[in-house]
Amino acid sequence: MIVIIDYGMGNLRSVQKGFEKVGFEALVSDDPRVIEGADKLVLPGVGAFRDCMDNLRQGGFIGPIERHIEAGRPFLGICLGLQLLFTESEEFGLHAGLNIIPGRVRRFPADLQQAGQALKVPHMGWNQLAIQRPAPLFEGVPSGESVYFVHSYYVEPEDPSVVAATADYGLTFCAAVWRDNVMATQFHPEKSQQVGLRILKNFGGM
Repeated sequence: MIVIIDYGMGNLRSVQKGFEKVGFEALVSDDPRVIEGADKLVLPGVGAFRDCMDNLRQGGFIGPIERHIEAGRPFLGICLGLQLLFTESEEFGLHAGLNIIPGRVRRFPADLQQAGQALKVPHMGWNQLAIQRPAPLFEGVPSGESVYFVHSYYVEPEDPSVVAATADYGLTFCAAVWRDNVMATQFHPEKSQQVGLRILKNFGGM
């Protein structure tokens, strides 16, 4: 059973529909008991880091997430769901995250440039992936494929070996992580057309 955590922030229905398109039933739930029993867990997210962490605490979701990961069951974070895995975020002050992957969430610099041109923040739209490690999430996805991003912040892991893919937007940033059963993407697979559907299919088939 794939369970998508409903903690009040995230594009839940589009993620659910993405799994359905590739043949996997996914349940959206805000019940910690249902989340506790998931075979595979998905943490999507949009909005402010601090608010999302508050909602996870108030909903009683942090314990089930930690136990799911400790048990070795597949876990997928999407967009803010990637950032929440980290130790802390500098979004609107310094705020503690789940600390599952050591590192910090940083904002793109205001003076971001590429090829002499000023870049807008947030980074929004299609960008190419450079796959760094053969993560199971990327099976059948060649390096150089384009995926869809919407974000003003990016993750900076303490251990660079967890980086599964990068992308460039004025600087090279972490676009996906992979450590054991924990996988997460800064981009939105559910908005990334056929490439994104392949990624969701790979996760569903684990």
